[in-house]
Amino acid sequence: MILPELTEVEIERYKRQMMQVGFGGEGQRRLKGASALVTRVGGLGGPVAMYLAIAGIGRLIIAHGGTLTHSNLNRQILMRADGVGLPRIPQAVETLRRIAPDCDVTGLAANADDTNAEEWVSQVDIVCDTTPTFEERFALNRACWKLGRPLLDAGMNGMECQLSVLVPGETACLECYCPQAPDWWEPLGFPVIGAVSGMLGCITAMEAIKLLSGCGEPLKGKLLTIDMDDLTMTKYNLVRRPDCPVCGG
Repeated sequence: MILPELTEVEIERYKRQMMQVGFGGEGQRRLKGASALVTRVGGLGGPVAMYLAIAGIGRLIIAHGGTLTHSNLNRQILMRADGVGLPRIPQAVETLRRIAPDCDVTGLAANADDTNAEEWVSQVDIVCDTTPTFEERFALNRACWKLGRPLLDAGMNGMECQLSVLVPGETACLECYCPQAPDWWEPLGFPVIGAVSGMLGCITAMEAIKLLSGCGEPLKGKLLTIDMDDLTMTKYNLVRRPDCPVCGG
């Protein structure tokens, strides 16, 4: 792979992160040559998309259906108060283009499902799944395994957060340890404090940057859980399930 060169402006903009041992100019060039899909871009996906964009990723596809409500504004940092009642995705695209004008941002005013997931995933190097619905998560998981794309699956509920980094051919997939949506889950009824979803979004963005740049040790094949009540962090090893319909056998 031929890595893109950095402009003088990019060298100045990213010089502080290129000082990081293990990242450097090559890591920055790898990031510039990379692409990511973020679904969706609310309280969790918004920070993921924002930090990938300002870190210098070359291309972002962001997907989020529906219109903005007042109840979204405690956490959805890519949106604006004067955008209530309007579609979310144009606001998110505009914000990202303002803060990272060199990033190629494409907005999709829809949510992932079995009819579009493969097409979306085929266009990027990595997928950041930050959706609250298990149907979307499963559709993205199947598409990533079929097409060989890493999947960062992130979710939160109240003060609890979780993140897993799943790589086809190397790790378990999402459906190995979560074969179906739990009966108790209600995607529109869980509590959210913006700082909690934002914190998890930052960690998710950093894991994506590590995978794309070659910097650090990504959370491959592990599940990270965080309890923000007392800031307890735990990592679990994920094991492939032999009878998993997506990656088993």
